[in-house]
Amino acid sequence: MTGKTHIIGGIAASLAFAQVTNYDSILLVGAGVIGAVIPDICHSGSKIGRTLPALSKTINGLFGHRTFTHSLLFLALTAFILESFMTVEAISAGLLIGMASHIVLDMATKRGVKLFFPFKWTVRFPVTATTGGTSEYLVFVLLSLLTVYFGYGVFLPL
Repeated sequence: MTGKTHIIGGIAASLAFAQVTNYDSILLVGAGVIGAVIPDICHSGSKIGRTLPALSKTINGLFGHRTFTHSLLFLALTAFILESFMTVEAISAGLLIGMASHIVLDMATKRGVKLFFPFKWTVRFPVTATTGGTSEYLVFVLLSLLTVYFGYGVFLPL
């Protein structure tokens, strides 16, 4: 998936989560956007990879693309670090939700992800989208509609 699809996915997931929590929605969604791009730190052409090129090249050299940073292990380690050092729960939750949405969206691509890294098993959905293709555009449109729906529920409650 492209960066814009990951970002809208992070927004939609964060807004959905905001409906069932009392966290500050702005912090939650803002962190969700950042979390949605973090797993692609392993790809030097990604938004975050271009922002932090030295870190991106180092992580890619150590692990490759869609392995460690797209795994449950990475999510668990991030959750542990956030629990240890982050005092604002809305930010921690948003980051993790954004990261999880990124991984789920990449599971919907032909390349899939190494969800159980360090094991080399590739996990992908039975029906996949082509990155940058029409199918990804449809995913983007669906996520945009979900963003409006969940955003309405969060920011304009009945």
